[in-house]
Amino acid sequence: MPIFNESGALAGQLGQLRPANTTAVSIFSPRAKVLVKITAIIITNLDTNPHAYRLFHDDNGTTYNETTALAWDTTIIANDTMSLVVGIWMSDLNGNLAIRTDSANNINFTVYGEIWYGPRGLDN
Repeated sequence: MPIFNESGALAGQLGQLRPANTTAVSIFSPRAKVLVKITAIIITNLDTNPHAYRLFHDDNGTTYNETTALAWDTTIIANDTMSLVVGIWMSDLNGNLAIRTDSANNINFTVYGEIWYGPRGLDN
């Protein structure tokens, strides 16, 4: 069941991924004619060892390097969860929020946000 917030946007989980390798991969890309606000990113280390991750935001493409990095080799300690409260707006269907880890299958990422349709989105 969709959940609409007080502003009329559809709110909820936008993506979830536990990367199976150490290559950067998109976790979210908006579809056409919507405006998206990413509000939180939850990062969970499922392993008994610390691991590092990278977080990228390319507003109109798939470049995942220093030029689009939001976090670079940030360490999350063993068996821990961290919450990033953000306000990242996306509207280009070619844009991507992407992640990369230093070890396969050990870190889980969940992205939450709001999707705007109609007059507040980009339908008009």
